[in-house]
Amino acid sequence: MDLKLRPQDSVTESELNIGLRRLMFDGVCSQIMGTFVGGAFLVAFALQLGASNLFIGLIAALGPLTQVLQIPTIFLVEKTGYRKLLVVASSFLSRLFWFLVAILPWLVSETYRVSLFLFALTMYYGLGTISGLSFNSWMRDLIPDSIRGRYTAKRAAVATAVGAAMSLGAGAGVDLYKRYGSELGIYSIYFAIGGSVGLIGIYFLSKIPEPKMERRPTVNLVKIILEPLKDLNFRYLLIFLGTWNFAINLAAPFFTVYMLKRIGLSMTLVLALSVLSQMVNVLFIRLWGLLTDLFSNKSVLTVAGPFFILTIAIWPFTTMPERHFLTIPLLLIAHALAGMSTAGVTLCTGNIALKLAPPGKATSYLAVNALVSGVAATLAPILGGLIATWLDTERMSLTLRWLSQETIRWSLPTVELKGLDFLFILAIIFGLYSMHRLVTVKEAGEAEEGVVLDRFRSEVRKAVRNVSNVAGVRDLFYFPYARLRRLMHKEEVLIEADKINSTSLSD
Repeated sequence: MDLKLRPQDSVTESELNIGLRRLMFDGVCSQIMGTFVGGAFLVAFALQLGASNLFIGLIAALGPLTQVLQIPTIFLVEKTGYRKLLVVASSFLSRLFWFLVAILPWLVSETYRVSLFLFALTMYYGLGTISGLSFNSWMRDLIPDSIRGRYTAKRAAVATAVGAAMSLGAGAGVDLYKRYGSELGIYSIYFAIGGSVGLIGIYFLSKIPEPKMERRPTVNLVKIILEPLKDLNFRYLLIFLGTWNFAINLAAPFFTVYMLKRIGLSMTLVLALSVLSQMVNVLFIRLWGLLTDLFSNKSVLTVAGPFFILTIAIWPFTTMPERHFLTIPLLLIAHALAGMSTAGVTLCTGNIALKLAPPGKATSYLAVNALVSGVAATLAPILGGLIATWLDTERMSLTLRWLSQETIRWSLPTVELKGLDFLFILAIIFGLYSMHRLVTVKEAGEAEEGVVLDRFRSEVRKAVRNVSNVAGVRDLFYFPYARLRRLMHKEEVLIEADKINSTSLSD
């Protein structure tokens, strides 16, 4: 076994700093991979294969469904203690399956494409589950609590900004390519690119130090699984995260379908809206990270969560029942709100589970959390696909009319619900219930919603003032490329300093 994949008795400050910078590059590679193999491209590829709403729901459910593998992974992690090795090995194998997806349009007949597509996705998500649990446990011990919020926010911001730039160019590439050939061809190329960049990310992962984890004397799998459920506060957290994931995955997998099929947008415009969301995400994620460190994850969730629910509420009004003059402005608002809110929600739902997991028990706590959230996120899109298919021909409308002597002078459709719109309404109801369940979770440092909101407004005003000057605009456009160059330079300096220190100690 490569000694570099073994846990270390201790991690020096210099090794930690180098590791965190390499973790940043891994985040960028993972984001680029996700841009080319997921989101709109994956849905569009499935639609090209003739996928129905139910099939789209099944694809969205595959990732969460494989969370059942968290259970044997707990045993693997606790028994071996080699989290880094598990991450590197399982990530390498999982990302190879994107090359299988890439060759489908070229070497596989139409009869077997759908079956192999589902098989490759299942293997990718399944092996990724093993990697994900091991990675979270590893990061729980590596990244200090005092900087976790700000660091994860910065990592997400850099990765998202790079992914946004890639996404916009890739979207234009689809519209250009399909003038000369089948859309399946360009998606095949993108899957190969994504898989290749994903493999590069594994190199950076392999160079990050792993602290030796606290080992339990015996591994009783049943006891390990039940332990988080006996923790009352963590159980409340599981209820919140489960209902929240159900609400989000009831609606989110169908946003792309709605834009492509219901509204009839081009892929370039769909990706441009996605880029808008990602760029707003970049602008706000560091702010959410700051508020998380100042207050708590729960405090931030009480502000960011309702914003995302408002985002879902906007979607039914983008069609009444067809595209109208306010469709694009409403989509712009929805994507901007989504970018702002998901920055806080994604950051805090991950960090709150890490924070409430006791030291030495992170593996089991995070596994049960992922399992509960995974079950909810599995059921939601499948149920959503069934509901969307069932209600596809149903319609409910409320119209405001002006009558004069029984003659209609004018009429204005105020609400027009059809097909997927009903699904979005259900998601809003579950989202509101989820926010109600968040109140029961206790976390150290939590503050009143009004206090967090006031600080949020203050930081936004400060950011606007900073960006409004020439230097601020220049810095915004440099981000994240200048940041990456600085990171590379800092890593070289740290590695050189580490070599000098090692030489001095040996002398």
